[in-house]
Amino acid sequence: MASVAVLDCGSNSTRLLIVADDATTLQREMRITRLSAGVDASGNLSPEALERSYATLSEYRQMMDAHGVTRGLLVATSAVRDAINGAQFLARAAQITGVEARVLKGTEEAAFSYAGATRGLAPDSRATLIVDIGGGSTELAVSLNGEVRSYSMQLGCVRVTERALGAGVVEPEGTRAAQAMIEAELDRAFEAVPQFRDLVGAARLVGLAGTVATLAQLDAGSSVYDRAAVHLRRLSREDVRSWRERLGALSPAQRLELPGMVRGREDVLVAGLFILEAVMDRFAAHELLSSEDDILDGVAASLL
Repeated sequence: MASVAVLDCGSNSTRLLIVADDATTLQREMRITRLSAGVDASGNLSPEALERSYATLSEYRQMMDAHGVTRGLLVATSAVRDAINGAQFLARAAQITGVEARVLKGTEEAAFSYAGATRGLAPDSRATLIVDIGGGSTELAVSLNGEVRSYSMQLGCVRVTERALGAGVVEPEGTRAAQAMIEAELDRAFEAVPQFRDLVGAARLVGLAGTVATLAQLDAGSSVYDRAAVHLRRLSREDVRSWRERLGALSPAQRLELPGMVRGREDVLVAGLFILEAVMDRFAAHELLSSEDDILDGVAASLL
């Protein structure tokens, strides 16, 4: 049976999805590589981050070989978009994996994420708004009259941690800086996409990517990843705020002791929760659904 692979080189994680030509998932993998470490300050992908990512991509090529993958696509997002040496990374990534590698524009990223996250959802009378919190950017997307309207905010769990919040126990100064940064970007989003105003209090909110997935796993108290426990898990705005406050009072090492915390997210998850809470507040969303289907699934569907 033929199979295709999608590789996602995000700001915080590098992921792989291999699907058969009938769309059956054959393998799904995630490694924390923190590709965006230091990009905000230096403008470049660091040698250490590049090596971590190349090692993971080499591992993924072996998995692709085991499944007989002959075609696929590697997509890169915020970290590579922002980096001066992004083109060199893409060239080496394509060489290692043997598939086309390209940077997605923010609008493309949002469209693929929307397609992936909504593909298995039950019908709803409300418009479905997705929030995809990455390491360097956060995408908001909704389909209105058959057209996906989206905005890519320069916010992500790594970017907000490095620029404003800090990685340790959250201090009031860090909280103020992070909230100001997030609110300013939300203002820009609502200015760029006026239709977002019509969704306030009237949208079904679906959250995806590492911040939301880790929150769902923490909320489920599951030490071992269990897709059934986290996919389409309902999380209230109070749940988000409660976890944000609880984790913010702990050091990253203490956060790691909690059942469900994913190693490699313990220092940046709180920043992601600040973003999620602010989005829920801005859209007056009382709850969200956590989706394990995301940009990988959207890209895979486009290849089949």
